[in-house]
Amino acid sequence: MLLVTGGAGFIGSNLVAALAERGEAVIVCDRLGTGDKWRNLAHHEVEDVIPPEEMPDFLRWAEGRLTGVFHMGAISTTTESDGDALLANNFRLSKVLWDHCSREEIPLIYASSAATYGDGAEGFDDDAGRGHLARLRPMNGYGWSKHLFDRWVARRLATDSPAPPQWAGLKFFNVYGPNEYHKGGQASVAWHLYGQLSRGEPAKLFQSHHPDYPDGGQLRDFIWVGDCVDVMLWLLDNSAVNGLFNVGTGQARSFADLARAVFAAMERPENIRYVPTPEAIRDKYQYFTEAKMARLRAAGYDKPFTDLEAGVARYVKDFLVKPDPYC
Repeated sequence: MLLVTGGAGFIGSNLVAALAERGEAVIVCDRLGTGDKWRNLAHHEVEDVIPPEEMPDFLRWAEGRLTGVFHMGAISTTTESDGDALLANNFRLSKVLWDHCSREEIPLIYASSAATYGDGAEGFDDDAGRGHLARLRPMNGYGWSKHLFDRWVARRLATDSPAPPQWAGLKFFNVYGPNEYHKGGQASVAWHLYGQLSRGEPAKLFQSHHPDYPDGGQLRDFIWVGDCVDVMLWLLDNSAVNGLFNVGTGQARSFADLARAVFAAMERPENIRYVPTPEAIRDKYQYFTEAKMARLRAAGYDKPFTDLEAGVARYVKDFLVKPDPYC
């Protein structure tokens, strides 16, 4: 039996879908709230859904029962200003799960984030060494809370403290795909663009406020959520692989490229309007992200990643245009 924290969220629910399809027994830890987040789980069987505040009691019950933990749960809003909540949800719970998996001798695969790289001044190398991690400067509380746990793990490993028999931290880049609809403003630009075009509006992209990038030329490593799930399933099947790994395509693409992919998938003529980047985020805006994928490839992962046009076409045609767009 596997535990997936954040299993009703975006990446987590796609993982739950894949595990259920494989016949795995899955327990989800998440909050559903009063909206439609429950629909992220509606197509698949799960053993139970428990709220995070019941985690201590659950872990006592789960002793000897779990075969692994996927820790996807977190406050992922990059504008979250409650530092205490970020610490409780993104850092302390991660430590509890690390210690549980160490005692129980079961794998722990957890979500880190590309937000740990900050403005990218130190590059996007998934080096897990303490010296390299110390040089990174996340630009928001969310990124900092994820980075805090990566550094805690590095200290534990450096001092030969107890560790799970397999551990992997995954630095997800710009993920898009089904089941992100509850995220609202934090959902992918692909989802927002689809909504704008469906309403008959032009595609809205940020103007550039950097001399090296044209409007719409800001670059991101966009990755299809199914590729993220494939990496996690591969790790589950390859228990000797440990480490901190980027999860991106290794190929930065522009927001203009993304918009063109949505236009093509919806069979609409191009119509882009550039709007000023909000001043509240302008000083912290990233103009370039691109995952270095050498470590994951060296560990043995050889499956190709979905290119942007193919991923967006699948997202639009297989999900967004359907009456039921959930995976």
